[in-house]
Amino acid sequence: VQLVESGGGLVQAGGSLRLTCAASGFSFASYDMSWVRQAPGKGLEWVSGIRNDGGETYYAETVKGRFTISRDNHKNALYLEMNNLKTDDTGIYFCKSGSITANLRGWVPQGQGTQVTVSS
Repeated sequence: VQLVESGGGLVQAGGSLRLTCAASGFSFASYDMSWVRQAPGKGLEWVSGIRNDGGETYYAETVKGRFTISRDNHKNALYLEMNNLKTDDTGIYFCKSGSITANLRGWVPQGQGTQVTVSS
């Protein structure tokens, strides 16, 4: 299993970014996927999830209405469109394969993540 996140960067509050997760080494279309983030000095936080067929999406209350998760099973890619970014969105963003859950106990990021920094 390989997950490679990209698309992060430095953006001002109110700005937008689009994250991409390139997946390989497993049957991507068979797995639910999620985005998870880690703010500086804090624990992992589940952000958003999407069913394997893209039919249902889920969001943490903190990002609902601002973030949109999507996927392209032909390209083995997961996306996160982030709009109206806030300073609290700063952190390292990881993609996660498997069950969609806010309980991340024991989960270890499989990729290096992509850094998102939102300035005020």
